[in-house]
Amino acid sequence: MTTVTTDAFDLQRIQKIRKWAIGLSLLAVVVLAMFTATWWGDGPTHEAVEAAGLGAIVLSIVGRAWCSLYIGGRKKQEVVSTGPYSLSRNPLYLFSYAGAFGVGAQTGSMVIACLFVLIAVVVFHFTIEKEEAWLTAEFGDTYKAYMARTPRCGPDFSKWRDEEDLSIKPRFFLTTIRDGLVFLLAIPVFESVDMAQAAGWLPVLLRLP
Repeated sequence: MTTVTTDAFDLQRIQKIRKWAIGLSLLAVVVLAMFTATWWGDGPTHEAVEAAGLGAIVLSIVGRAWCSLYIGGRKKQEVVSTGPYSLSRNPLYLFSYAGAFGVGAQTGSMVIACLFVLIAVVVFHFTIEKEEAWLTAEFGDTYKAYMARTPRCGPDFSKWRDEEDLSIKPRFFLTTIRDGLVFLLAIPVFESVDMAQAAGWLPVLLRLP
């Protein structure tokens, strides 16, 4: 039987590949958004989609920060299975899906918002598979038992369990907050696109719901 080694599934390398894949894919969608507009123009529906997206971004930032309190600095040392990690094996990615929706929704288009989520789901699917292979090889039966009782995505609120005390690493918490705040850049970016289209600097080639 072939043994999966730590070198084969180095988590830092996996995360770097994931960030590049997400970044390049989302950049392509941003370029698409520059030449599209919504069916409903800049009226109440457009504003409602943007507002829902902002709510999703806030949820994502708060949720990712919550996850970092539990997982920060511990992923390579132990199987984290309390707090958000008792509900889902990948709560950080679940909150990232919310962030992806929020970013896309700043265009006012539900199609582009869902396209952002689809890209995140596809990229994270392969990332999760690699991480699970690494964690299974590293922690063996402990991680297999965790997999058996906790859904990959979920969440399953009936599985909630917590611990009395947490050892928090501020650096990981602040880094997660900083990374989440990047989602907010979508607001000025897509507002600028709207203004450029209104001024005739960018042509509208396609209208989407």
